[in-house]
Amino acid sequence: MKLIDQTRTEAPLAQLKRVNGFMNRHRYIIDPINWGVKDYWATPGQFFRKHGDCEDYAIAKYLSLKMLGWDTGKMRIVVLRDLNLKIAHAVLLVRLNDSYMLLDNQIAIVVDSKRIRHYRPIYSVNEKSWWRHRMTG
Repeated sequence: MKLIDQTRTEAPLAQLKRVNGFMNRHRYIIDPINWGVKDYWATPGQFFRKHGDCEDYAIAKYLSLKMLGWDTGKMRIVVLRDLNLKIAHAVLLVRLNDSYMLLDNQIAIVVDSKRIRHYRPIYSVNEKSWWRHRMTG
């Protein structure tokens, strides 16, 4: 894949930015229109052919970073509640040094997750584990 070859030698933050920007250029299409079902988690190949919705962006970003050598233990697809739009949404969260960086199809730039206040996580997954989030305090 050309993106992977071009990005392999870049610094970690630059890799996150390039992968996020590349994937975010794809068109957002809801599953009922794209696939004829309420919810469908597409493979990256399907996403590249037919575009997709939020979790499809997150999956493609996750697998691209994995191909670049990122530790999957430092990445999670987070399904959350967007408190502003009042809808479910999915993003990719990546640990970089002491920060968790958010790769989101609704935000053009990669941001530190501490800057985002309108998302409430529900659960997270990667290929090894899943986590259920709950409100504290």
